[in-house]
Amino acid sequence: MKSLAWQLVFVGLDYHQSGVQVCVMDGAGRVLCNKKVANSWGEIGTLVSRFGGRVQAGIEACGGAANLARELTERAGWSISLAHPGYVARMKQNPDKTDYSDARMLADLVRVGYLPKVWLAPEAIKELRRLVRYRQQLADARRSVKLRIRGLLRDERLLLSREEAGNAWTKPWLKLLRDYPKLQDISRWVMNCLLNDLERLVTNLRVAEARLAEVVANDVVVTRLLQQPGIGLITAATLRAEIAQFERFRTGKQLARFCGLSPRNVSSGTKQADAGLIQAGNSGLRTVLIEAAHRLVRLDDRWAALAARLGTKGKPRSVIVAAVANRWVRWLFHQMQPELSTVA
Repeated sequence: MKSLAWQLVFVGLDYHQSGVQVCVMDGAGRVLCNKKVANSWGEIGTLVSRFGGRVQAGIEACGGAANLARELTERAGWSISLAHPGYVARMKQNPDKTDYSDARMLADLVRVGYLPKVWLAPEAIKELRRLVRYRQQLADARRSVKLRIRGLLRDERLLLSREEAGNAWTKPWLKLLRDYPKLQDISRWVMNCLLNDLERLVTNLRVAEARLAEVVANDVVVTRLLQQPGIGLITAATLRAEIAQFERFRTGKQLARFCGLSPRNVSSGTKQADAGLIQAGNSGLRTVLIEAAHRLVRLDDRWAALAARLGTKGKPRSVIVAAVANRWVRWLFHQMQPELSTVA
């Protein structure tokens, strides 16, 4: 009879901030335990250790799940995988949802080897992602404030000429808007509040970008990315944070699909058609790559030639830029291969 320490069990974890539903299953699919415990790796590990010492587990990716998975891997010695929640939901094929059934399904998917896995990022990459996304949130907030300022001026039918204030968003232009006499009292007060918000966001954005530059200063992948034409600090850091390790993809085509740059096929019968880009992937990463493609078309002869060829075929500008981004990412995958041996 096998010692309990060598007994292999399969575990499904349905994660919640207040607690975790734990389902333990043996190799034959028999449920050994399915109960809710505190959100603590120690309590989860203690419960599962009653049934086996070798653990293969699955947990749906969500806020906090990756942190728990890392603790169970490092402290309890588990083999644990993050599951793609969207694919798991489609595989369930059941309108009913309970923590009990969700945990059981995850355990069963781990047992039969059908768990749709997502990559568990190292702690350093997780921290970089948090910084990159915070910086992007500041940039989005700044854009929102600028739109509100433009909207207020438009409502008041005010158009500031270059002769009057210079280019928009320059210091003279913003200074003119402070206590602008052509605005009504309430509108002037709102404008000053918006300008204060804009000034604060710009300052915070500079601080975040300085911190970002400091964090990636000695990163080999970022250094290599910065050598590419049209690629600056924000683009390089975003690629490093969201893609992390180029070697985790088998092909450039797979990487482009991960970035949300592949065309979506809607073919049926003899009809072959595309329906824009796939509606998947990280929208922030795709936005950065589309912006990079605009620069590549201007700065790099190779990609400018590709854009010109597509233009002669009557392709819209948006389609051309997306195609350049797709091809560039696939090309970048191969360019980054020599660096893989030097990346920790």
